[in-house]
Amino acid sequence: MAFVVLAASILFIVLAIVVLKLHPFLALILAAMLVGLLSPVSLGDGAPQAVLALELTAAGFGQTAAGIGIVIVLAAIIGQCLMESGAADRIVSALLSWFGERRADASLMGSGYILSVPVFFDTVFFLLVPIARTLWARTGKHYVVYVMAISGGAVITHSVVPPTPGPLVMTEALGLDLGIAIFGGLLLGLLPAAAALVLSHAVDARLPVEPAAIAREDEPEAPARLPGLAPSLLPVLLPVVLITGHSIVELLARRSPETWGGLLPWTAFFGNKNLALLLAALVAAWVLKRVRHLGLADLSRRLEPAVTSAGVIILITCAGGAFGSMLARIGIDEGLRGLTGAGSGLGILFVAFATSAVMKTAQGSGTVAMITTSGLLAAILPEVGALPFHLLYVYAAIGFGSLVISWMNDSGFWVVCKMSGFTEKETLGTWTLMLVVIGVVGFLEVLALSQLLPLV
Repeated sequence: MAFVVLAASILFIVLAIVVLKLHPFLALILAAMLVGLLSPVSLGDGAPQAVLALELTAAGFGQTAAGIGIVIVLAAIIGQCLMESGAADRIVSALLSWFGERRADASLMGSGYILSVPVFFDTVFFLLVPIARTLWARTGKHYVVYVMAISGGAVITHSVVPPTPGPLVMTEALGLDLGIAIFGGLLLGLLPAAAALVLSHAVDARLPVEPAAIAREDEPEAPARLPGLAPSLLPVLLPVVLITGHSIVELLARRSPETWGGLLPWTAFFGNKNLALLLAALVAAWVLKRVRHLGLADLSRRLEPAVTSAGVIILITCAGGAFGSMLARIGIDEGLRGLTGAGSGLGILFVAFATSAVMKTAQGSGTVAMITTSGLLAAILPEVGALPFHLLYVYAAIGFGSLVISWMNDSGFWVVCKMSGFTEKETLGTWTLMLVVIGVVGFLEVLALSQLLPLV
């Protein structure tokens, strides 16, 4: 019966989003309540099942908000400041000057890879696609390569590196250390990024496409003078260094407490995800204020769109957290333990990747796929016991699965299609194909490393 409830809830999410066109927040929160109402096991004593379903859904929502709410707002503020201050442009310009025009594909891939850590995918693509058109105007070739490099780099870190919402919720749901998720996601994304770059040249050779002249109506006027490279990179690198630094010190302190134990309280404070992102947001806001010569009131107004957009993301992710917490209560763990083959652990990775891929293909949102799948896996991982490999590999399998398959029900598909000037058929042959390759290569990498380098 638990599997019946699971299937019914997933079907409900897909139909609600795709057919009924409900907002993902409503679809996920209603699905969480539905799981509670249909639960084959008692949710608790002292109140009717229906009342408990509502109360536990609210509790799961609040618990998720406590873990990720502040981080999402701060990440949105950092992204807004990077765009408004010209810091993002400065990073891209530096990469292009380092690699040169002959290696513009690697420059654009690296730009998307770096910028999509604190900035949402669609914003990164809006920023970089005009550069792809400019490069095409200079060279008269390789437009497909440039577009695929931008979108490939950005979508990888968007899917496997916090603090973007999907990966952030996965770390909370799975109980994975945030620093390990950031550092591990950045490393695991390199091989799929290289595969995407190779694929882009192969596709470009058989699918020559010229860009459409599309102007960005919402593009802010560039500042008269771009900030320096160091202050431009600092809001991106600071939280990565602080959070992963604490994770490294924590690992070292376990092996040698007399050497590293004294440092641990300091790294725990400054490596706290909320403080690390707050410091980065303050640096990013300071750069914006200085470059644009803004007063405090003007600066506050500039940041309002970021806070507003973060509110919507928080609603969706916390509703997904409530759905995941309800799944953990309905007794599905025993059945999944047999299905995943807990003895080898490989079954868990296959279920993680396949479930995430099915959810992405069915309803279009990679974030919803990550949230739903991580909630499902969280129901069985504590019962399985010690995995034969690090939890990072389960996290990465879900993230790479959430890339497969992007088609007309995915907002990212239309962002790439319309902003690049591709037709729907050309987008399927470039963007969709690339995400399949990234997802599969990433998953094969996870499978291999889980056996060769289990990290346990």
